[in-house]
Amino acid sequence: MTDSGHEDGATDRDGPSPARAMFAADAAAAMLGIELVDVTPGCATVRMTVRDDMLNGFGTTHGGVLFLLADSAFSLACNSHGPPTVAAAASIDFLAPAHEGDVLIAKAVEQSRRDRTGLYDVAVTRHEADGVSVDTVARFRGRSHTLA
Repeated sequence: MTDSGHEDGATDRDGPSPARAMFAADAAAAMLGIELVDVTPGCATVRMTVRDDMLNGFGTTHGGVLFLLADSAFSLACNSHGPPTVAAAASIDFLAPAHEGDVLIAKAVEQSRRDRTGLYDVAVTRHEADGVSVDTVARFRGRSHTLA
């Protein structure tokens, strides 16, 4: 944690960092209980515990919930540079099931950023209570477009 009180090094002189401010206003992420773990330029990590109301008819985490978790990390990473940035495209591969009580961590990493476009990869991993990663649940790739 830095002197500003933020893990990402953002200062509060002019208010919260753009990515933090955007995340604080994200009602969908709040509804799912997604927590911001860290955000630095080009990278972001979020965490969520799977609840029973996030399960599909097979008793595993709904794909839309996994997409929203990964998209939240992607959004934070591509907005970590400041100008408002939105998704231009995204895809996800589901690799393993997640169940009620699982702690999922989504980590987004910038792969490329040029002019007004960016490319980000997000790994969604399942963790034990002690924080040890067990397996990769999904891989997400997002392409961003900066508005200004």
